[in-house]
Order: sequence, then C-alpha cells, then structure tokens
Amino acid sequence: MNIETIDYTHNDAEILTHKSLHETGFAVLYNHPIAGERIAQLYRGWADFFHSDTKFEFAPEPPQQSGYFAFRSENAKDHPVKDLKEFFHVYPDSVLPAELAAETRAIYEDLLGLGTEILSWIQKQTPDAISSKFSIPLGEMIGGSQQSLLRILHYPPVKQTELEPNAVRAAAHEDINLITLLLSGSEPGLQAKDSDGNWHDISCDSGMITINNGDMLQMISGGYFPSTTHRVVNPDSGNNVSRYSMPMFLHPRPEVLLQPGKTADDYLQTRLREIGLKS
Repeated sequence: MNIETIDYTHNDAEILTHKSLHETGFAVLYNHPIAGERIAQLYRGWADFFHSDTKFEFAPEPPQQSGYFAFRSENAKDHPVKDLKEFFHVYPDSVLPAELAAETRAIYEDLLGLGTEILSWIQKQTPDAISSKFSIPLGEMIGGSQQSLLRILHYPPVKQTELEPNAVRAAAHEDINLITLLLSGSEPGLQAKDSDGNWHDISCDSGMITINNGDMLQMISGGYFPSTTHRVVNPDSGNNVSRYSMPMFLHPRPEVLLQPGKTADDYLQTRLREIGLKS
C-alpha cells in the first residue's frame, strides 16, 4: 500500500495527492501552512480539558451533535462494541471552553481553507468522465456548509483488566464525509487496510496531516476515490498512554446531491444512526 508522503510546497503536490487518494484512499502532507507547534499547543490545552470535570458541562442535549461526548459514546458501523474514546465536536456555532476557543476556531478555519484547496486539486486532476458526474464542483459543495466538523479526540490509557472483548480505541470504519484532514496524532495507532485485507501503519510524525477519502467522495465518484477502511489500535503495554488526535471532516451542505434522489443530509442522518450518535 503505497501511501504518498507529499511536500505541500512541491510543484507536483497536487498531482501526487490526487494519485495517492485515487490509488489508496490516503495521502500524507508535510510542509503545510499549519505550524506543528500550534498543533502541539492545542493538544496540550485539550488534554487539560479532558482531564477535568468541566467537560461534563459541555455535554449536548439530543439531538444536538455539538459539544462533549463521554467515553464509549460511539461504535463503528456494524461493530456493536463501543470505542475506547471520548471526544468534543466543534462546528462553526459550537460553544467552546473559553481558554481554548480562539485557537480552536483558528485551526478550524485553517483546516477548512486547506481542505478547500485540496478539493480544488482533486477536482482539477480528476478525469472528466468522473468529475462530470458531480452535481456541482467539489469546492462548491462545502461552501457555506455548517456541517464540517472538527473532532477533538482523547483515547485514554487502556485498562486491560476492565477491557471488554473486541474493544479497541477505534474499530475498523470508513468516514462519512467527502475528505478528512487529520492532524497527526500525539501517539501512533492509526492503520489503513489495503485491498488484500492487510493493515498498514500511517505515519504520525509531528506536524503531518493525513488526508483520506470519505464515503461521500467514493459515492459521487463511482468508486474512483475509495473510502478506505481504517482503525486506531490499542497501545502496547509499554506505551499505554493517552492519545490525542484532531480530524477535520469536510461535509457538503445538506441539500447537495450525492446521487439522484440522495442528498448529503439523507446520507449523513443514516450514518449517524448506524454509529449510535442519533436515535
């Protein structure tokens, strides 16, 4: 599984990103505009938040999807065991902890801008026979969307003595959206599955951003961009520490057509029910 690691500033970055996303569903960027120290500092701030009782004040009232979701709130599709994680959902109108609000919103906007640029790369490099099936250009799909989501994830140390059978930090799954931009995790653990069923570690070097296709991009491209299965495995006993990561899920506006008769919102609501975040 040859996932490209790409210098954002290189002349061929656009071509290589398209190639890797088409062939593997994943690509990794470095030398991108978001400084590694900003990412590390934000992880430190959110680590303090997750280790405080303040987090419970941000629990959403159903059916809201914004705010703090407690440990073991979510399961992967077709996987009945809840994941070993807690997380915070950030949307444009989310109420955030005051000490984290400014920088979290800044990272959200920076990732949204970078994601819009990457979608323009994908649009430009995709063969006309594929892109002509898009209801509108990819960048326009997310323009003005209130559904794009920054998820702040905390995977606590795994308590082996209390571990339910088949419980993992994040069971094998595919993302719902168009593309995901994942700020490098604070610890290893992310793996992607190739077409032969083998698992491969994804680099988590400081400052890197991993890009992966979601189900919506796979759907509108007729499978040209595969939504590759991935997971976060439990740590080895010698490195059983907290892990933090921040994926930015780029979602179209609700009314955008993915297929004739199926909007982005139709698909999103179905998937939220499948993973236990909506009844």
